Formats: sequence, structure tokens, C-alpha cells
Amino acid sequence: MVVLTLYFSATGNTKYIAKLFSRKMGAKCLSIEAGTDFACEIKNHDIIAFCYPIYASRVPRNMREFVAKHITMLKGKKIIILITQMMFSGDGARVFTDMFEERAVEVIYAEHINMPNNVGNIPFLRKPGDKAIHKKIKKAKRKTLQTCDNIKKGIVKKRGFSWFSQFLGSIQGKVWQGSSKKTAPGKFSAEHIAKSGVKIHKNCNVCGLCAKICPVKNLKLEQNKIAAKGNCIVCYRCVNRCPKRAITVMRLPIRPRWQYKCPK
Repeated sequence: MVVLTLYFSATGNTKYIAKLFSRKMGAKCLSIEAGTDFACEIKNHDIIAFCYPIYASRVPRNMREFVAKHITMLKGKKIIILITQMMFSGDGARVFTDMFEERAVEVIYAEHINMPNNVGNIPFLRKPGDKAIHKKIKKAKRKTLQTCDNIKKGIVKKRGFSWFSQFLGSIQGKVWQGSSKKTAPGKFSAEHIAKSGVKIHKNCNVCGLCAKICPVKNLKLEQNKIAAKGNCIVCYRCVNRCPKRAITVMRLPIRPRWQYKCPK
């Protein structure tokens, strides 16, 4: 079984799962941010594993854009879907298939994997302690390795494909993105509003790190200041990496109380 793993990871949670899965499966593992000839890679593999963090039961916009760009090459492929989530995402894996025409791809496995909270500027989301992080990572590792064993044995599992999961996912998904069948967010969706929701606080030291690491080039270093270009995908990478904790997203006025660093 020759598998290609394609992943997007903002703060390291999904990268951890994608790398672990790929080592166990002997799969080639590539970030969708890499400067790679993805069309050639997809063409040369019959089974593609997609790994991504779920945002309000929806696929991150840059992953949707990646799929839209390669939609023709992906038709007829067998698909494995692994998502990382904070707690529960409804149909976070199933919603990936909404980007395709019916029966354009064959899903042979889909799984949801809980990972530590990485959002440090929403008051009701508590900072995870070291023990809690270690415990959740350990459990996620077991689940990922079990997933690999199941796939090798030909076991088919589709987490999030039940009608109840779809119902729960649609409640938050429609508010966040709108239609899951479209690449662009709906005009009045929370995701669309959040595109222009980045705030750079006065304590920014203009180090430029955020501009270097932004996956969608939303942040630019211009005239000795950081400027946001209205294209934020709310991945929290800059929020968690800024040395001054000077960045917030989604128009939140609260600077992050803590920053998440994913265990290696």
C-alpha cells in the first residue's frame, strides 16, 4: 500500500499526527505549504491521506483552495481523512467530501483525533497543563497507530459520516463558513468576517516573524510595521509564535494569555 500524506498544520498538532501516520504507513509526507509539484505527486499515488485541523466543523480555507486547485487530479483516488480537533467536530472528516462530485473519490478511512487546545485568547478555554498535554498526545498517538493497523487490515471506518454527526456539524459549520460545497466562505459568514479580523497591538516589536510564517501571506512587513492584508484563515500560528504576544485574530481585543507549543 503506497500512500501520499498531504497535510496542513498551523501550530503543530496536525503535523505531529501526519508525521506519525506517515512513518507507520511508510507514506511520503508533504505539507501543502511546500514548494512541490503536487500534481505529479498526486498522479503517482492511488491513495491520498489528507490531514488538517477542523475549524467549526469545516475544512480550513487554504486546504479547500488546495483541493480546488487539484480537483481534477484527485478524481478516482482513494482517500484517507484524518482531522485534529479540540473536543468534538461533528462531521469534520465527512465535510471534506463535499468539495467533490458524488463518487469522485472513494473514502477508505476517516478519523477524528483529539489534540490539546491551542487557543490562548478566549477566556473560557483554559491553558492545558503539561500533564494534560502529555496525556492527550499519548492518547492521540495510540489512536493514530490503531488507525494505521486498521487500514493495513482493510478495515473501513468513517468517523463523522452518520446523519447525527452531520446534523451537529452543520449547526456550527453553516455559521462559520456557509455552504461546505464552496471554496470561498459565504459573504456573511464568521469565516469571511474573520479574514479582516487581525489586530496588531502596540507592543509589536516588528521582528517580522509573523510575516515569515503566515501560511496565506496575510501579514506583511511594510514601512517598519506589520500590515494585515485581509486574508486571515484564523489558524493561530502567528498568535502562538509572536514573541511579544502582540497579535490577535477574529477581532478579539484580548491579547493571548499563553501560547501553545506542540510537543515534538
